[in-house]
Amino acid sequence: MGQKVNPKGFRIGPVYGWSSRWFADKKRYHAFLYQDVKLRQIIFLKLKPAGVCKVEIERSINKMKVIIHVSKPGIVIGRGGTGLEELKKLIEGFLSDMQKDHMVAGKKTFAETGNIKVELSVEPVKEPNLNAYLVATSIADQIVRRMPHKRVCNQTLERVMSAGAKGVKIALSGRIAGAEIARHEKYKAGSVPLSTIREKVDYEHVPALTKSGYVGVKVWICLK
Repeated sequence: MGQKVNPKGFRIGPVYGWSSRWFADKKRYHAFLYQDVKLRQIIFLKLKPAGVCKVEIERSINKMKVIIHVSKPGIVIGRGGTGLEELKKLIEGFLSDMQKDHMVAGKKTFAETGNIKVELSVEPVKEPNLNAYLVATSIADQIVRRMPHKRVCNQTLERVMSAGAKGVKIALSGRIAGAEIARHEKYKAGSVPLSTIREKVDYEHVPALTKSGYVGVKVWICLK
């Protein structure tokens, strides 16, 4: 049997915390969850050039705090904070549109009872080479550009290990390099203990859409 547990989900509590932090009853839970999913999709799409890797959402009464982790914070903030204001308006407009759509049993949901105040915070990623999402995205982008996958993976292993990782593992699956038959390839350096809960293992999977179809890219990084 393969190891099918998400390494980050397996470590929530001892090592990692939740990306969404709020409480809701049964009537409002689905609306809040849907809002969080759609909001993350919008932010990841808009801030892709800035190297966004994580979006945390905190809610309280008529207030929402969005913490965005990016590798290039200057692109998000913009000149004199104009980029941050533009992003804030985009989020507020999205929330107001969602408020009009969500009705539960003919009554207004919690999100519709008043205007939500949005607070934005941008956190820089100190070492992009130790972030699994940024590493996986980089590999996927290079595979889409039809670069040799072995060279891409080996260079990535060297870069991550030199950045100070304890270990790194990369898995590619699909029609790699346009092959007729799909296959699975693994590349590994150092130690990545997946069953040890106290080890901080960052994990992410990113699909790469090539001309032959999707190639799945999975990255595990064990941090010291």
